[in-house]
Amino acid sequence: MTAVGPARDILREHARTALTGRQSSVLALSHELHTDPELAYEEHRSARRIAHLAEQAGFDTELGAYGLPTAVRATAGTGDMVIGICAEYDALPGIGHACGHNVNGAASLAAALALAPLADELGITVKLLGTPAEESGGGKVDMIRAGAFDDLATAMMVHAAPMDAVGMSSLAISSIEVAYSGVPAHAAAMPHRGVNAADAMMIAQVAIAAYRQQLVPENVISGIVTSAGEAANVIPDRSTALYDCRARTSEELAELQARVRACFEAGALATGAELAMQTVGNDYADLRQDLAMSGAYKDAAESLGRTIAPVDPNLRAGSTDMGNVSHLVPTIHPTIGYDCGDTIMHHPDFTRYGTTDAADRAVLDGGLAMAWTAITLATDPTHRARLLARRADRTRHVRRTDR
Repeated sequence: MTAVGPARDILREHARTALTGRQSSVLALSHELHTDPELAYEEHRSARRIAHLAEQAGFDTELGAYGLPTAVRATAGTGDMVIGICAEYDALPGIGHACGHNVNGAASLAAALALAPLADELGITVKLLGTPAEESGGGKVDMIRAGAFDDLATAMMVHAAPMDAVGMSSLAISSIEVAYSGVPAHAAAMPHRGVNAADAMMIAQVAIAAYRQQLVPENVISGIVTSAGEAANVIPDRSTALYDCRARTSEELAELQARVRACFEAGALATGAELAMQTVGNDYADLRQDLAMSGAYKDAAESLGRTIAPVDPNLRAGSTDMGNVSHLVPTIHPTIGYDCGDTIMHHPDFTRYGTTDAADRAVLDGGLAMAWTAITLATDPTHRARLLARRADRTRHVRRTDR
């Protein structure tokens, strides 16, 4: 369909009215998620709450979708243009919703509820995807493998933050668990009989420290030693660590992973300890936001009175499994801002701002801005044709590679 000027404004107001009618439920959800935080892959109550509200609104809803007990699929409409809206709701260990995922998840539900009554008129299918384990594990990557994003023309979500911004990227990330196994011995009487696993870890850390001088700018190696012996008079026979590798792109991440693995292998080679390494969760790709969609979102958010900060598209902030989605489907991942004092995400102080009036406004504005963005994408012939063509090209490519 085509709708411009006054016609599009009417559709926007219909979306606003639809959301206003369910505003209290959406904000209650945000507060409930905040009060009852759940960790990655354990978000049973959170997922159930979102599925229940979607089902109440008439969505075709599945809890435990795509083989993940805490994933949700909820659809409304039958149009050929499938608009994917990703809801996050996992929290951080010990500090709850210090990344604002209660705001993220509630805003995504708000967008879906605002769009659903207009789906047939817009010729779209609204597909709300409850995506677990963003903070650790990468639930969206699991869902990509299960086909959750195959039919999407586009995907979107907003993320809580101290300010509104569009277009920024993120770093690709991989997490590894490292363990050295040695041989225990008395540290004074028979040290020569031991194989020191703590020394192996120390050598690896020195190698990593030396390598940092040659790191590609913006690439990051960070980690912690989680164990390295229990008694000073015993040669440690085991040491363990957790390390993150971050890079500007997935391609650079693969190179960085190889070099870091070589540093850990050096520890084993030098000491004779045995080395075991395994990837923790899924690798996250760098986020590549669709600039045309970002422009549509910026227009929608500014129409709601929000101020969008100018952001360099090359700026990379943290890491997200929405990056993997963006490599598959045209994607936006703007931030929705609210007052949080002097703190930032992943700090305990950020948690306490998550249910303020400003955070509630961010939920509603973020949801409505996404809904208005979807209306623009569905009714503008250029946007619609481009996104549907991209999906058709992707489908043809999948068919060719499956042969």
